[in-house]
Amino acid sequence: MKGRNDGLLYVGPATVFLFVVLFVPLAYVVYTSFWTTSGPSLAAYQRLFGSALFLRTLWSTFEISVSAAAASMLLGYPIAMHLARQTPRKRAFYMVLVLVPFWTSILVKSYAFTVLLGRDGIVNQALSSLFHTSIHLPMLFNRFGVIVGMTNYLIPFIVFPVLASLLAIDRSLYLASEIAGAKPPRIFFQITLPLSLPGVVAAGLSTTVMSMGFFVIPALLGGRKDAMMSNLVDFYTREALDWNMASAIGVILLGIVTLAALGADWFQKRDVRRAAAASNSQKEGAFA
Repeated sequence: MKGRNDGLLYVGPATVFLFVVLFVPLAYVVYTSFWTTSGPSLAAYQRLFGSALFLRTLWSTFEISVSAAAASMLLGYPIAMHLARQTPRKRAFYMVLVLVPFWTSILVKSYAFTVLLGRDGIVNQALSSLFHTSIHLPMLFNRFGVIVGMTNYLIPFIVFPVLASLLAIDRSLYLASEIAGAKPPRIFFQITLPLSLPGVVAAGLSTTVMSMGFFVIPALLGGRKDAMMSNLVDFYTREALDWNMASAIGVILLGIVTLAALGADWFQKRDVRRAAAASNSQKEGAFA
């Protein structure tokens, strides 16, 4: 009983804090999305799903989120593999370098990308000097600029879950495959990639969910066709002054994120069950 009271003493203040700071405002947003001056109504949701702007923005949000997560995975997976092959001391140093993007504000980094990717930015100037001709690649205020900015932010969220899965792989599997004469590509596709899938799935889902709520990067680096759900919320709250519509968009986005989180939890539990089943079968085979 004493241990339980001690646990409540530590967890209680945090629970109250989360309730006041998170759940109360969230409940008010849900209430606002359903309540109008004439009483409870689904008018905001009916208007949203009948709006071409909302449907286009919803599809754009999915496209950008999945693209950013995929680009982050393509860049982050090799980094995680490199870190997994290092000694613990070197790995700790490289992990600090991976975290460097977090030391700078996302707003500052977005403005820095305007200098790098602009029409006459550093990248275009370097390409012009390299090929001895005037090059002005459109890398800003479009989908490319948004993906670059979001990928820069999301890569650490790919590296660490994948790294955890890679470090959990039994080293003896690699030794056995090398003794059997397997080449590196075959080792990767038959051992490394399948056994790291839990980390890949977790990282992919988490980065996709995070991408759906981005506001600063698409606002500064994207164009009109690259607006996301958060930008649409900003439009309805600051310009249209329609709080019902803005709240309804927030509730829909929350529902999408919740479904994605439930999917991630289902994948994680399935992997745990499979690992437990495999372990039990091995034990049964050993005692047979």
